[in-house]
Amino acid sequence: MEKLLKEFREDLAEFREMTDKFYSKEVNMKEYKGFSGGFGSYAQKGGQASMLRLRLPGGRLTKEKLKFVVDSIEEYGVEKAHFTTCQTIQFHNLDGKAACDIMEKALDVGIVTRGGGGDFPRNTMVSPLSGVEEGEYFDVLPYAEAVSDYLLGFIKTVKMPRKLKVGFSNSPANVTHATFRDLGFVATANGTFDVYSAGGLGNNPRMGVKVAEDVQPSQVLYYVKAMVETFLAYGNYENRAKARTRYMQESLGVEGYKKAYLEKLESVKANENLDIDVKATPVMKVSDGTKVTGKRVIAQKQEGLYAVAYHPLGGVPAVSKFAELYDVIKDMEAVEIRIAPDETIYVVNLNGDEAQKVLKVTDDGAQNLFETSVSCIGATICQIGLRDSQGALAEIIHEVRKYDFSDGVLPRIHISGCTSSCGTHQIGTLGFHGGAKRVNDVVEPAFTFHVNGSDQQGEERFGEQWGMMLQKDMPAFFVELGKTIQAENKTFETWYAEEPEKLKTIAEKYLLH
Repeated sequence: MEKLLKEFREDLAEFREMTDKFYSKEVNMKEYKGFSGGFGSYAQKGGQASMLRLRLPGGRLTKEKLKFVVDSIEEYGVEKAHFTTCQTIQFHNLDGKAACDIMEKALDVGIVTRGGGGDFPRNTMVSPLSGVEEGEYFDVLPYAEAVSDYLLGFIKTVKMPRKLKVGFSNSPANVTHATFRDLGFVATANGTFDVYSAGGLGNNPRMGVKVAEDVQPSQVLYYVKAMVETFLAYGNYENRAKARTRYMQESLGVEGYKKAYLEKLESVKANENLDIDVKATPVMKVSDGTKVTGKRVIAQKQEGLYAVAYHPLGGVPAVSKFAELYDVIKDMEAVEIRIAPDETIYVVNLNGDEAQKVLKVTDDGAQNLFETSVSCIGATICQIGLRDSQGALAEIIHEVRKYDFSDGVLPRIHISGCTSSCGTHQIGTLGFHGGAKRVNDVVEPAFTFHVNGSDQQGEERFGEQWGMMLQKDMPAFFVELGKTIQAENKTFETWYAEEPEKLKTIAEKYLLH
């Protein structure tokens, strides 16, 4: 790993040179995007600023890494940050020098930005409470971190058709979408993994193909190498629109794909030694005897310890929040932060007294289920974004707050600025992706409405598209929905389960025809 990090550091001179050329207008946006993505950085819409994606395997933000984030925000005047649905932190509105400097200094604390974009293995995802969650099958984090390190080695050695996303799930909650990732490891009750591959969200989404059952955790790297080899052999290098792993189900057929993958797996097992021996680090911290309860408090499987949830609206915290969190937890034993795929963060391994302190410093976040809604960064920043998903969510929440609906009356929603599903709209109870609609000869901002998606293992489904809704009408839709359900003294979950046609009746008033 040290050798690889040294090579990554040496590559930064080339990144600085290309970034200088971009900002001096010597290379265009398209050329720069093709180069910079592999370093985890993209120019933002308009080409006047950059974003930088900090890879955090499993969303794990240790105190050392949090301190780096805090120091970077202060030193470079970072004014916007976003927790992503791939469990990373994105810095926004950076100038070229700041992007380069932060990227280089990040390596000193083990944060690698290489492969954060472009046609490379992306951040390895993990159930955020792995190792501390009551009822989990086992702690999958150590295996995910080993896979993350292994995948970094492919960044400089292979040319994949497109990006590769790998996820680990510790329970049927399946919050990392491991059953429909490019490659997913799904923990089972007997301490092994079931393996799924060639799935994914975005255009033409696909559920994953189960390619193996009861895999010993020590064997996971064989399955990763087989996935890479299969993608290299059968992925589409000619058409980028069809260059994701899920299109191999289309080109080979499901059974043909599974056969091709298992052939690669057999070859890898015959020719390589990729066994690993990793162990979870037990949490030795003990309770202080203080009991804490609340909507944002999760009792850990370690008796007397807690995790505290914090969801900044839209996944965008005030940048000052990082310093506030660091100041609170810096002297707390074994405490760290985990970023979840729904843009929530969890502060874990807290005793009761510490949990109360963290609750206090995070009381500015979501106040109910609806306010934990998920949004990508949106079109004001993203080059390919079509709609301002952040702005749309903010408008809806602002209007809904006037009515003080009971918690659960409105569900969490998922909003993406385009079809790419960075806001995971396809698996939301209610989801939206951005577009436009011509109304009375005027092109209006609009979102396509998705209904009844789910990522729960065994119940996975992509939401059904019901039509388009003007952005300006979305707040009124949610107010009417909330009023209707509140009047019946129900939550959305029970209301929709009992009479789903009522949602269609309300939605029809707002959908365009």
